Amino acid sequence: MAAIKKVVLAYSGGLDTSVILKWLGDNYHCEVVTFTADIGQGEEVESAREKALKLGIKSENIFIEDLREEFISDFVFPMFRANTIYEGEYLLGTSIARPLIAKRLVEIAKSVGADAIAHGATGKGNDQVRFELGAYALNPNIKVIAPWREWDLNSREKLLSYAESAGISIDKKPNKSPYSMDANLLHISYEGQILEDPNAEPEEDMWRWSTSPMNAPNEPESISITFEKGDGIAINGASLSPAQFWHKLNLLGAKHGIGRLDLVENRYVGMKSRGCYETPGGSIYLKAHRAIESLCLDREEAHLKDSIMPKFAELIYNGYWFSPEREALQALIDKTQERVSGVVRLKLYKGNVIVVGRSSPHSLFNPAYSTFEEDAVYDQKDAAGFIKLNALRFIIAGKTRG
Repeated sequence: MAAIKKVVLAYSGGLDTSVILKWLGDNYHCEVVTFTADIGQGEEVESAREKALKLGIKSENIFIEDLREEFISDFVFPMFRANTIYEGEYLLGTSIARPLIAKRLVEIAKSVGADAIAHGATGKGNDQVRFELGAYALNPNIKVIAPWREWDLNSREKLLSYAESAGISIDKKPNKSPYSMDANLLHISYEGQILEDPNAEPEEDMWRWSTSPMNAPNEPESISITFEKGDGIAINGASLSPAQFWHKLNLLGAKHGIGRLDLVENRYVGMKSRGCYETPGGSIYLKAHRAIESLCLDREEAHLKDSIMPKFAELIYNGYWFSPEREALQALIDKTQERVSGVVRLKLYKGNVIVVGRSSPHSLFNPAYSTFEEDAVYDQKDAAGFIKLNALRFIIAGKTRG
């Protein structure tokens, strides 16, 4: 084992990270600092403090932080300015949370004089890459401990046995989900169990956030979203902080069965993975953001954004949030959002998000040009020359072929 004096552990208080906490002391004989982030996962994070104290962590070495506002304002909103989706469907709920956690791990490590960070991501998944690429980008000298790549505790039975021998109490919560889950203000995900068969239909009681579309209200609900420079700032005219905005949107989407997704995706490490996701607020927001952009963006500006979006999504999914290429693309994307302001009206109904209106002080929609009635600004004869010039290469090639 490499010599480590102090390590900052991303700590949830669950079985895995509690075992890791003890394992770090047993194997690295180092001082352990715990960091627990509240990014809207819907669980009481303060319980992690009591668990860490019981496992021998000094009170001054326990960090619990509310990062919900920063998560939405500095990570979720910038991502959605690009209308970002991975492989055509996934709204990147897990991916976008990892760089924030990595950032705080590195910052806390610096503040407490730690020489390493540790995480509980497995050696099969994407999160190990996301945490570590983020950490190295922010501190190239940081050491990273990934226990799942070192130990032989590769089953739940072995973890439980280690926990018992180490005196780690494991909470047995009633109605605990059998699935591997990740949640934050943007989404909740499910993996494992029957989902490992991509042909097996998810059980209805798996879904934790949303009403089934079939059981959603029989009447549509009308809402409006106000945008300013590409970001949502109000719902139904009421101004909200970024985290409050997203929480409200999640409640509206969940009520109407919006945002469920069953996906087989390509992990960065190489294998395919089947997961299910609930992203109620994000699904509404994406539709609304594209609607306001349809008024405010020039054609080529909008098409350029759409062309780079898959690359932008891939960078986030693969863990390159702090890369120069992501930051360069972000600068381009943010430039396009300077005049993306206005109001979008929608109806929510049984899993559907329906745009019914949009308005903006910066609208490029000009009725004088767009009307099907008589106008005085557009000479339809001009289209003939436009078409002829654009067809010139086809005409020349056709004559060459004879």
